[in-house]
Amino acid sequence: MIRVAALYVDTARGPYAGMASVECWGFARRDGRQHDLFAPTRDAASYAGPHPVIAHPPCGPWGRFWWNYKGGEGAKSCGPRAVEQVRAFGGVLEHPSHSGLWKHCALPEPGDGLDEHGGRTILVNQSDWGHKARKPTWLYIVGGLVPPMPPPREPTHVMVRLLRNGNDWPEVPKRERHLTPPAFAQWLVDLAGTVAITRTK
Repeated sequence: MIRVAALYVDTARGPYAGMASVECWGFARRDGRQHDLFAPTRDAASYAGPHPVIAHPPCGPWGRFWWNYKGGEGAKSCGPRAVEQVRAFGGVLEHPSHSGLWKHCALPEPGDGLDEHGGRTILVNQSDWGHKARKPTWLYIVGGLVPPMPPPREPTHVMVRLLRNGNDWPEVPKRERHLTPPAFAQWLVDLAGTVAITRTK
């Protein structure tokens, strides 16, 4: 039975397409539209329920290197649309820590408490679920219960080589950086799946 919808995801190489409890909707192209590779009509920006969502909108337009973004992950407009979808159906939105999307949409930062939509933000490191790099991530959660966290795990790579990294770790290959570790995907599915529980209390 489908319990959650994964939006703006890489259905060709990401983990969600292989999960029985998840309905996948493809990420967005440069022009704001991207068709799911398995269902050509599934443009994630058009998702209108009813399942709670896990949203991975394009981070390039909102990250610290936004000025160098060429549009490969999709349109900037998908970020605010994903916020609307999480608020409407409950679930979780994932983005890099300190994403500009938070200021643009007036989302609470970690430690700020709940916003008027019942949403809150927590900080996690994707390395704890097996990502090669630490990849600090903000999760905006509406109506879900946070599952137990895994034990901390040290990264083996960096996302981008910078002088301030202070180590000689290799970079994560560019084509892998956006992929969600399978264990993290399952954790997000478990989180989104609790929306019905919290909304009936």
